[in-house]
Amino acid sequence: MTAISNFEFKRPIWQTGIILTLGFWLSASLVLDWVIMPSLYLSGMMSQAGFTTAGYTIFWNFNRMELLSAAVVLTGALALSKTRYHWSIGSIVLSVLLLTIAVLDTYFLTPQMCAIGVQLNLFEAAAAIPSTMNILHGSYWVLEIVKLVAGGTLLSWCWREQF
Repeated sequence: MTAISNFEFKRPIWQTGIILTLGFWLSASLVLDWVIMPSLYLSGMMSQAGFTTAGYTIFWNFNRMELLSAAVVLTGALALSKTRYHWSIGSIVLSVLLLTIAVLDTYFLTPQMCAIGVQLNLFEAAAAIPSTMNILHGSYWVLEIVKLVAGGTLLSWCWREQF
């Protein structure tokens, strides 16, 4: 019973941080995009006047979490690039791309979609969805696909230690 375990972590702490952050971030994005928003749409909430306010509240919180996650991933990629000899410039590029997408979602798309969707005249019936809203939704989905591909690629690189 005097055996001593020589178990030790083989990954640097920043690499583990990137893996955990990307796993949380990407899974939260999938839950928001494929569970929460479709549920709100199917329940008829999108046709109600308060949907824009509720959507802005949900996305305001989520976008801030995305900014924090993107900052942790970029910091981890930069730290690993300085401490490891076989680092890849691609990991930094993907990290910057993820941060750019989070900034675009937070400071451009979400405020624009909410501004277009808000109903300012309480006495007027709800109007049809403007065509610019469809363009903004399309750009949001394109950014989401790019985010999932870039995040998944970076996650697989970190997992396989090809960082």
